Amino acid sequence: MKRVETLIVGAGQAGLAMSRCLTDLAIDHVLLERGRVAERWRTERWDSLRLLTPNWQTRLPWFTYDGPEPDGFMTMTQVVGFLGQYAQSFAAPVETLTTVLNVTPVPGGFRVCTDRGTWMAETIVIATGHCDVPFVPSAASRLPAHIHQLTPGAYRNPAQLPQGGVLIVGASASGIQLAEEIHQSGRAVTLSVGSHTRVPRRYRGRDIMWWLDRAGVLEETADEVYDVEISRAEPSLQLVGRNATLDLLSLRKLGVRMTGRLLAADRDDLRFADDLVSTTVAADIKLASLLKRLDDFARNDTARALEPEEPFTPIWPEFMSGSTPFSIRTSDIRTIIWATGYRRAYPWLHAPVLDNRGEIRHHGGISRFPGLYTIGLYFLSRRNSNFVDGVGADAFRLAEHIDAYLKGRLTAIA
Repeated sequence: MKRVETLIVGAGQAGLAMSRCLTDLAIDHVLLERGRVAERWRTERWDSLRLLTPNWQTRLPWFTYDGPEPDGFMTMTQVVGFLGQYAQSFAAPVETLTTVLNVTPVPGGFRVCTDRGTWMAETIVIATGHCDVPFVPSAASRLPAHIHQLTPGAYRNPAQLPQGGVLIVGASASGIQLAEEIHQSGRAVTLSVGSHTRVPRRYRGRDIMWWLDRAGVLEETADEVYDVEISRAEPSLQLVGRNATLDLLSLRKLGVRMTGRLLAADRDDLRFADDLVSTTVAADIKLASLLKRLDDFARNDTARALEPEEPFTPIWPEFMSGSTPFSIRTSDIRTIIWATGYRRAYPWLHAPVLDNRGEIRHHGGISRFPGLYTIGLYFLSRRNSNFVDGVGADAFRLAEHIDAYLKGRLTAIA
């Protein structure tokens, strides 16, 4: 049995940031990765996808983008290269192609069984991330067998899809990007719109991420928001990795058909909620509130040259009545893409830390079970905790906590 002070499960940006901070504290550790470094960026992203954050915001502990296009957006190949270079920069102790099968608390720490042997660790960090297992609604099981169904993680490009119309369920970042790309390939696209967070790519001459970064929005902590569980349930920003705004208004102008939330499926018939207007109005209200906050910030920070305030344009979409079934057959739908988000799954974790939804109970990544931590989840401690740019702050803090725990300065988990 191999022994180590800290074992990290996962070698994406969160696990690597954690490793870098543990290295600084001379804590003996290892990262176990089921595939290669940055495996999900390699194999669970579509061909044209780019990071939604600008290159200048690609920052990890003691490592940052220093290329010629700070305002550009990385391709997936570039993200993989960036994370690979990061791992090499401090010789991260990664054990690749190692699948964790079982994590069990034992006296003195945790026994971690893998398909390549067993480890004993005093502390463990779960760094498998926010985008773990795609969530597919139960309606998927009631659709005809001839309908091609997939999630964004399995989608690569329009050429892999059968001929015919495409229904995309979900209108956050993935859903709207796929709707645009597939529509431009010549297929008829219908977008089922649920709750979403509308933002412009640029506002008053600056990228929206510049605003959110400078105004402190991304650094808001769990203690500063009204209800952290509500904040954690917020959908991802409607953004695309280029200097253009992509939202329901621009998709409608392209010719993408809009419907409300998918409620049920019965073979060839789909039923949608009559809520498209109310959903988009709710997103407009949130956006108007955000832009007012950014304008207030700008007025109190007059040292920067900014373009004038921009008029707010609400979205008033046409909508389809939810009381009328939508026929797959008559609408020529041949493919459904479930862009309905992700869930976390820890079937290998046998410590009493999961709530009734299967999520790890934690406070800022520190679980209630001594020695067990998690990192890389959405709003772990701050609004940007799952961003490449956000995992570093959590890694620094958790590494210090682990160091104190290992040295016996903590008798209980905070």
